Amino acid sequence: MALRHLDHVNLRTADLDRLVAFYGEVLGLEPGWRPPFDFPGAWLYCGERPVVHLVGEQRPRAGEDPRLEHFAFAAEGLAEFLGRLRARKVAYWVRVVPGIELRQVNFRDPDGNHIHVDFDKREEADLADYDGR
Repeated sequence: MALRHLDHVNLRTADLDRLVAFYGEVLGLEPGWRPPFDFPGAWLYCGERPVVHLVGEQRPRAGEDPRLEHFAFAAEGLAEFLGRLRARKVAYWVRVVPGIELRQVNFRDPDGNHIHVDFDKREEADLADYDGR
């Protein structure tokens, strides 16, 4: 067996509309077709692929921690992406991966999930962290 790629991430949320808007505005993901499940949710697409599956809930689950540390996307357009985050007042921190110099832009969605978007080392931009203000 050989893995080919990350298929999708599934997140539970008590604020479905807010997360759909956030992932659209910040990452450019688009809502698309979703099977007719008997519970609320949304599938958000990156091109032809549904990469983030959201499940709507009445309220956050008390005391439950799925132990998801983060998920990541690869992208192009580092300076443009940092500008998009600042325009929406999304705090972020940038890390350069030692040895490969990959630029990781780390941030949290409105539910607190950690995401990073990775950019090639050749992309130039101001890599200073931003506190969201």
